[in-house]
Amino acid sequence: MTLGLETIDYVIFFIYFVIVASYGYWVYHHKGRQNADSKDFFLAEGSLTWWAIGASIIASNISAEQFIGMSGQAFQLGLAISVYELVGGLSLVVIAIYFLPMYIRNKIYTMPQFLEMRYDKRLATIMAVFWLFLYILVNLTSIIYLGALSLEKMTGFAFMPCAIFLTVFAVFITLGGMKVIGYTDVIQVVCLVVGGLATTYLALSLLSDKVGTGAGVFEGLSLIKQKADHHMHMIFERGEYFVHDGRGGKIDAYNQLPGLMMFIIGGQWIVNFNYFGCNQYMIQRALGADLPTARNGVLFAAFLKLMMPFIVVLPGLAAYVLFQENADAAIVQGITDNNIVKPDNAYPVLLNILPTGLKGLSFAALTAAIVASLAGKANSISTIYMLDIHKKFVNPNISEKQTVWLGRVAIVVSFAIALVISPFLQNFGQGFEYIQEYTGFISPGILCIFLLGMFWKRATANGALAAAVLSIPLSTLLKYQVPDMPFLNRMGTVFWICVVVHVAISLIESRGQRNPKAFAVDRHWFQTNPSFRVGAAAVCALLALVYVIFW
Repeated sequence: MTLGLETIDYVIFFIYFVIVASYGYWVYHHKGRQNADSKDFFLAEGSLTWWAIGASIIASNISAEQFIGMSGQAFQLGLAISVYELVGGLSLVVIAIYFLPMYIRNKIYTMPQFLEMRYDKRLATIMAVFWLFLYILVNLTSIIYLGALSLEKMTGFAFMPCAIFLTVFAVFITLGGMKVIGYTDVIQVVCLVVGGLATTYLALSLLSDKVGTGAGVFEGLSLIKQKADHHMHMIFERGEYFVHDGRGGKIDAYNQLPGLMMFIIGGQWIVNFNYFGCNQYMIQRALGADLPTARNGVLFAAFLKLMMPFIVVLPGLAAYVLFQENADAAIVQGITDNNIVKPDNAYPVLLNILPTGLKGLSFAALTAAIVASLAGKANSISTIYMLDIHKKFVNPNISEKQTVWLGRVAIVVSFAIALVISPFLQNFGQGFEYIQEYTGFISPGILCIFLLGMFWKRATANGALAAAVLSIPLSTLLKYQVPDMPFLNRMGTVFWICVVVHVAISLIESRGQRNPKAFAVDRHWFQTNPSFRVGAAAVCALLALVYVIFW
């Protein structure tokens, strides 16, 4: 295996870079005002089409954590890791039907704004600070880390130069505002889908050549079933299957994906409803549009989400079989680091054995996914800071021009912090697990206060504050006092405790009365048109089909 790209690979990547940069520049100058106001900069209000909304959601969602982290967990756990993508698609449909009307009809533009309108300023401020720390210290940092790790493996350059390159590229995209991000994300999605599918095709072909008879892609798929049948099931039982933990030991696969319990207790639903429905980073793209456009965009994102297992899971499975069969010395050597099996190395090592030219295409696809995700995350950080902290507590009279300028400063500062912290993530075993687990310390409380705030009129601010504050210490307590509890089950347990606490305090305070700050809800808001219902049914059918076949 030779580290580094050939000249033709760099040419392909340079073409991608020029196209994205040129299109972003054109959007900035021709599809909006250069002296944009804050809503135009942060939300691209009224400017994004349904296809731009859907593409931008997926471009921001699919990043190094999927290409590297989820492929790594496909190597580690198998097909079951697809649950995040499949349930994510179904969750997007539910969010389009029930969450979007609550936001758009009430003119909600940021998540802290929702909390202030429904509860009070205390909760909005606390959660705004929480989100800033979470987005910078967990999400932005992990994307830079996993992205730089993958580029390091592909190019042979050191980790920090790769991290700096990704950060600088993303900064320039982000400084153009949400409109530039949204429309350039369309190119990024096309690039990551085409390049990702090409990588999958070649990985399966390589598996066929090395382990089978060389008959092609379909033989590669059948070889995964033959050689790693335990990797082709969606539901695990406790104690039946132990996998590499990325730190030199083994871990029960059930601890990562606890079978039916992650649905019954609710951990898997909490991950996805919180991520797509209560997350500024995701929902922001739809909040500047009218309801029909936003719904169609989110439904489009749901279909794109269902494609992701083909792009990020199958290569990890192919790499696992090649590794287990000792079929390619380069893969075995690349995945093993000081005799420790590193699942996160699977995808970047696989990219290194691609033919010249296709390696450049895959490099562009991976970079597109990383940069789009970094840009969307940084824009959300800037939005929350400027609209929910700076304009309220630092300078309420700040002009629109100054708001946009300081928003850009916040983007640069957040990137700088994440860049400095990112190398320290190498001490964690598996990147995707790190993101899900530590985000899960706060997501149960967040989802609790959002769901009750939307759909229960007696929910009070003190009840919500108690649920929000309880989430982190309770998650920490269960993590260390009940170490055998899978983190998804822990999230579900914490969520239901938060719900009980929230409801109990609210009932005591409300004394049976409707909270005056409760949102007015019209049941007609949740009605959808026939074409949306057909699309939603197709998403549900595809998810059910996967579980019927691969249970």
